[in-house]
Amino acid sequence: MDLISTLRAFLRVAETGSFSAAASDLCVTQPAVSRQIAALEAHYATRLLHRTTSGLSLTAEGERMIPNALRVLEAVDELGDAVGEVGGTTTGLVRISLPAPLGLALSDRMGEFLQAHPGLVVELRLNETASDLIEAGLDLEVRLGPVMESSLICRRIGWTTAYLVAAPAYLERRTGPRHPQDVTDHDCICYSRAGSGRVWSFSDGSRDLTVPVAPRLVADSAVAVHRATVAGMGLAVLSHILALPDMAAGRLVPLMPEFPPTRLPINVVYPSRRNLPLRVRTALELLIDLVRADPAMRLSAGETS
Repeated sequence: MDLISTLRAFLRVAETGSFSAAASDLCVTQPAVSRQIAALEAHYATRLLHRTTSGLSLTAEGERMIPNALRVLEAVDELGDAVGEVGGTTTGLVRISLPAPLGLALSDRMGEFLQAHPGLVVELRLNETASDLIEAGLDLEVRLGPVMESSLICRRIGWTTAYLVAAPAYLERRTGPRHPQDVTDHDCICYSRAGSGRVWSFSDGSRDLTVPVAPRLVADSAVAVHRATVAGMGLAVLSHILALPDMAAGRLVPLMPEFPPTRLPINVVYPSRRNLPLRVRTALELLIDLVRADPAMRLSAGETS
């Protein structure tokens, strides 16, 4: 029995509550995971999981095994990191969740990054809302705005820059707003990020001005909002990553330059473990470099990531 592989399978089953979900995450078959768990139970002569028609649950012995299994795997990861750093190689799978605009910008860098790390596999999940990192099997997640979970390590890497924009076709029908309060009278297109899609916030340089909006269209993807805005459906607050190319080409017009959308911190969160595996640290550095290279996102001189 490969104890390390079996412990990884056990932890994924415990986290997902499913043999099939764990098998999908581990890129093996469901029977293979079942055999690994059975072998682990036989090895320690104890039942680790209750199996019922309604699902799986941990036994008391299974609950006690989790922290010990995590310590073993962390030690193995640290050993692999030490060898990898000496050998100059990084291997393994890294799962990253991040908002769509930043995901698109990161995708542009992926070819060069993966060429430099041929043993690394990256899974990008474009997600506008916060995830349960453990349940989702994520290594890193980029979140915009404050992070409330004290159980997570949170590292600020930059700030958002966004624009209130509309297409020329929309502005032919409606006069653009001059003050945040004017926005409430317009057709608005919102994306639902952490429940904040129906409130927009702008800055006058000294304070934030928050206005409620009654959107004509709501989408859970910033890319969908972007496309609808270019099509002339209404006003939208878009990341500079999406807006700037269309502003330069005349497909979108920036509005209310005296009241730019409030900037939000860009944070990377990850589970609070003592040490990050080399594969995860390498991906984290890519995210930091991506943000640092963009003047619209990088931290100010007095801040450190």
